[in-house]
Amino acid sequence: MPDSYNAFYAQSGGVTAVINATACGLIETARRHMDRIAKLYAGRNGIIGALTEDLIDTSLEPPEAIAALRHTPGGAFGSCRFKLKGLNESKAEYERLIEVFKAHNIGYFFYNGGGDSQDTSYKVSQIGEKLGYPITCIGIPKTVDNDLPLTDNCPGFGSVAKYVAVSIREASLDVASMAETSTKVFVMEVMGRHAGWIAAAGGLAAQNEGDPPQLILFPEIPFKRETFLKKVKESVTKYGYCCIVVSEGVRDQDGQLLAEAGTRDAFGHAQLGGVAPLIADIIKTELGYKYHWAVADYLQRSARHIASKTDVDQAYALGEAAVELAIQGKNAIMLTIVRKSDDPYEWQIGTAKLKDVTNAEKKMPTMFIREDGFGITEACRRYLKPLIDGEDYPPYVDGMPHYVQLKNIAVPKKTGRAFALK
Repeated sequence: MPDSYNAFYAQSGGVTAVINATACGLIETARRHMDRIAKLYAGRNGIIGALTEDLIDTSLEPPEAIAALRHTPGGAFGSCRFKLKGLNESKAEYERLIEVFKAHNIGYFFYNGGGDSQDTSYKVSQIGEKLGYPITCIGIPKTVDNDLPLTDNCPGFGSVAKYVAVSIREASLDVASMAETSTKVFVMEVMGRHAGWIAAAGGLAAQNEGDPPQLILFPEIPFKRETFLKKVKESVTKYGYCCIVVSEGVRDQDGQLLAEAGTRDAFGHAQLGGVAPLIADIIKTELGYKYHWAVADYLQRSARHIASKTDVDQAYALGEAAVELAIQGKNAIMLTIVRKSDDPYEWQIGTAKLKDVTNAEKKMPTMFIREDGFGITEACRRYLKPLIDGEDYPPYVDGMPHYVQLKNIAVPKKTGRAFALK
């Protein structure tokens, strides 16, 4: 084996406020190990960049541009929702990967994403064993949903949690100010298809009993219409208003998504059509209260201006560790965050086998959800609180955050053929 290989890095799935901080940590660390990693290429639009041989030469970016990735949201190299098929279903995809990797002397594969992305990482890691091409494969966790198993938390989640907690606290002050003669109910929809971690983060806004959000709706707790309406009425009667955080993945007692749109994304997941207006309409129809609703949508996951310092630090550290472990010979693993203590908050980087991560989701444990099903427990608060801690503001120019846009210069193609995605 040669002493030095090139590396391939790609971002996958929904991006976050801190995924570029991971890219920053990874690229800066790789540049310190040029005796082992000659060049680091990024895939344009995730794994698609490997299949189509659309590689970006990160060595052509100046150090100050790479450093600025630490405070820039979005996906600097483009992301994708594209899931590799099984080797028995589409051998052509894997043969194409080997063709591109061989042509560009790629011996390291770093894939930065959530559950479906870790599945891709695992499948790529099998190339060496099943098709005879040696490649070191490291999965790097990223998901705002915080639903990856075997890691205490996921980079991207802490910043979304901070955004949601701050947003519902601020909006609630607005509602409380106007409730006597105007809006009495505010519904804020947040991400979370199967797990209610983001919705739970809204509970951090409450400091005392009765503080907003008065109600949180979790995917883990079946929606019971009459019980819910009773709680809303009690809140308005007692406090004058009611603020609600609802997860997009809330289901009825039959397990059906309340807001399924009837379509599916590239990963095969149901597209959700907006549960906030649905919940608000139920309240208006049954209780007659004036309402407003909001869907945080992309705002929550792109809000780098209010990112959690803990989240930024962890994202960067995972990028560093990915390179260090790869050149030590670690393979077919996903990096994890291991919590050592809550107070003071202490953590370290760990690892899990990729085969143990795929096709598994971490949902909210029962002990984190209040007994009535509409709020969080103190145990949940202890878990969440350190993840939103600290500020890491981007630099500002003329009153606006200053973010970097890379040149993303393409690597010359070497295979001499195109590849059609299916």
